Amino acid sequence: MNLGISARFAVRGVVANPLRSVLTTLGILIGVGAVIVLVAVGTGSSKAVADQIGKLGSNTLTVSTSAGGQGGRRGAGGFGAFPGRTATVSSGTQTRVATLTVADAESLSDKTSAPDVAGVAPVVSASSVIATYDGAKHTVGTFYGTTPSYLANTNDTVAVGSAFTDADYTSRRRVALVGETVAEDLAGGNGRAVVGEVVQLNGIDYTVVGILTAKGSTGPQDQDDRVLAPLTAVQDTLTGYGDISSISVRATSADTVTDATSEVTSILAARHRVSAASPDFTVSSASSILTAATSSNRTFTVLLASVAAISLLVGGIGVMNIMLVTVTERTREIGIRKAIGARRGDIIGQFLMEAVLLSVLGGALGVAVGLLGSRFEIVGVQPVVAPYSVGLAFGVAVVTGLFFGLYPAGRAASLRPIDALRHE
Repeated sequence: MNLGISARFAVRGVVANPLRSVLTTLGILIGVGAVIVLVAVGTGSSKAVADQIGKLGSNTLTVSTSAGGQGGRRGAGGFGAFPGRTATVSSGTQTRVATLTVADAESLSDKTSAPDVAGVAPVVSASSVIATYDGAKHTVGTFYGTTPSYLANTNDTVAVGSAFTDADYTSRRRVALVGETVAEDLAGGNGRAVVGEVVQLNGIDYTVVGILTAKGSTGPQDQDDRVLAPLTAVQDTLTGYGDISSISVRATSADTVTDATSEVTSILAARHRVSAASPDFTVSSASSILTAATSSNRTFTVLLASVAAISLLVGGIGVMNIMLVTVTERTREIGIRKAIGARRGDIIGQFLMEAVLLSVLGGALGVAVGLLGSRFEIVGVQPVVAPYSVGLAFGVAVVTGLFFGLYPAGRAASLRPIDALRHE
């Protein structure tokens, strides 16, 4: 019997019991669709994390004290920082508190010692800052005093108005850039009315010179609930002249992040008189966080795909179960076909093709359902379909049909004609 005749018999077998065939393909459909959707959720989650970190700049470094440091009246912000904690460092017979200073930041701007550093910005953080304007009040989530270069370091831009300048920094002018959330809470509407106006920050007058471009949220953290102001003015009015919280450093490119990290570590270790192998500060980068997050999300995606694959396995077992029932129901037919000359290969081909046909139909429908389901946001994540998951899920569905259809087909082919003809 040729392939065409086997395919015709397989189609007749599937069509003869439409409800049973539909229920059988449903298991494969769910498995394939689940694999595509769950892998898409994992891929979408990885992309969202990468996009959020990418907004900070792939060549951005953040220097903080080993236990998070303490600047002004509050601990450091930035990567790996823990507000309100200080690090105690033992050097020889003396014990001192690890700190960062503006002088430390200035030392990193030396092109001779740090040729791979493109920009440096000291950062001081103020806590519990309340902004008031025209009767409106807002508690600022993040308040940083820094230099104009901070915007370039962290890939920030100004959507409305203008950034504060080096002249503002050196003249200690009380000007500020506010995030979109702060602007909208203070001025209402789109918040643009606050630009050029004087707001009170803990009772101190600051003139809003611009609104920062929106960055959205990372989990529960609103990245637009922030205020940036010249470090000199912030020290004058809010934090005092203590140590700084952290130092923002920008490497010349993403390819020189490792070299810039080494240069920063060497310079600060020499200034702090500590070993570069065990410094009293940490240097972290957006790229290192991205690598860790990508690795974590990859594990998460594999876990999701494994769970979905279980449903595909269950669907395969369903195909096998139905094929065994089909063989039992058609035992007499098998006996007649073998009696008139059908070979073992013909019987195996017929039933194996029927099992594969059910799996192919279920797989094709599963792909369609998976692609459709991936168009909708799931648990706050916009799925991104991974092309490999579509081919892999469909391929596994076909292999599942072959694997789980092989035993029923073999069982049908092994029946003796005389026994099959006697079957009622």
